[in-house]
Amino acid sequence: MRSLRTGLSLASLVSGLALLLGAPPAQAADAPLRDLADAKSKVIGTAVTGSKLTGTYGEIAAREFNALTPGNAMKWGSVEPTRGTFNWAEADQIVNFAEANGQQVRGHTLVWHSQNPSWLTNGTWTTAELRQLMTDHIATEVGRYKGRLETWDVVNEPFNEDGTYRQTLWYNGLGADYIAEALTAARAADPSAKLYINDYNVEGVNAKSTALYNLVKSLKERGVPIDGVGLQAHLILGQVPATLQQNIQRFADLGLDVAITELDIRMNLPSDSAKLAQQAAEYKQVMNACVAVARCVGVTVWGFTDSDSWIPDTFPGQGAATPYDENFAPKPAYHAIAEALGGTTTPPTGCTVTYSVVHQWNGGFTGQVRIDCSGASLASWKANWTFGAGQQLTQAWNANCTQSGSAVNCSNASYNGTVPDGGSVTFGFNASWSGSNPVPVVTLG
Repeated sequence: MRSLRTGLSLASLVSGLALLLGAPPAQAADAPLRDLADAKSKVIGTAVTGSKLTGTYGEIAAREFNALTPGNAMKWGSVEPTRGTFNWAEADQIVNFAEANGQQVRGHTLVWHSQNPSWLTNGTWTTAELRQLMTDHIATEVGRYKGRLETWDVVNEPFNEDGTYRQTLWYNGLGADYIAEALTAARAADPSAKLYINDYNVEGVNAKSTALYNLVKSLKERGVPIDGVGLQAHLILGQVPATLQQNIQRFADLGLDVAITELDIRMNLPSDSAKLAQQAAEYKQVMNACVAVARCVGVTVWGFTDSDSWIPDTFPGQGAATPYDENFAPKPAYHAIAEALGGTTTPPTGCTVTYSVVHQWNGGFTGQVRIDCSGASLASWKANWTFGAGQQLTQAWNANCTQSGSAVNCSNASYNGTVPDGGSVTFGFNASWSGSNPVPVVTLG
């Protein structure tokens, strides 16, 4: 449904003097989200922008998630902007990245009313021509990735809010059976991929979700290939449907898989601790509903960082909808997801770490790391990060620092291990760099 935002690269933000960027607090002591999800045989996925799969963004996407969804790269307007001319560059990039990191890919999306090329939407087609265009497109795209994608959102958003069919190019030109025809074409193109119908505002039991329920029940009865339903879950703070788990279960009872495919929970800005705590509780509520139903295969967040979220551009004055803030710091929602997936160890509450580049010159820079505690204290500390572009530590003060390969490990000196509630400690270092100097994710150990 949504487009992920584009923006400046992290490397470009790093350049210059006196840059201060908040790094995340320590991750939960558990394994990354993907390992927790794997242990429960669940998917924890994220939508991604292919051009950003480098640096910290790429590291988090690979470390935390066992599935990726291309945010825009596989939509018709992206892959065939001109009739017969295809651009697979970003889609291929995402699939290759996922395969290199042992991740599933969810294909998104084949037949939709939006983000279609103008040559398609502005054309004049007979019924036979339109059907051929649709089935050829499915055969081409699904066939390109045959055997490489776990799932496809074959048909996206077919219903109005009242449960009637949305008036679209496909419905108006082919009738309601365009959905069955699309699913049949997708099965022919890749018999091993799981095929889904995906929609929004179908998370709870309502007229729209009941229409979807009746459709997929009918498709199964007719023998049309349909493996699952996707509940997008673009939610608003305070409005998680009370019937979410009940709704998931009724689709599962049809013998279908269910996936939460595009989860985010937006709030009125600015965010504050109370809103973030409520958001965390609601992320956990959604996760718990999926975990509780065996045939709920998992949850995908629609972008994991607020810097890559569609919300602010679409809903002015709203945002902060994802598990990470714009500086890649995990928010309470991140830890709520971990807990719902069986995580048992919470992060060191109230202690955060901030990495900053205080001075940079050709070939070198001075960095600073600050640890602040509020509502907690530390008797000793360790700060760890990975340099992503070949930077090399040359000197450190107020900490004992070592570097092995790209991994940097710093621990307190004999005189500054204690950080009281309301206190802080700072250490610094010099390092070399060449080409780029991306900001690392720092964790407290």
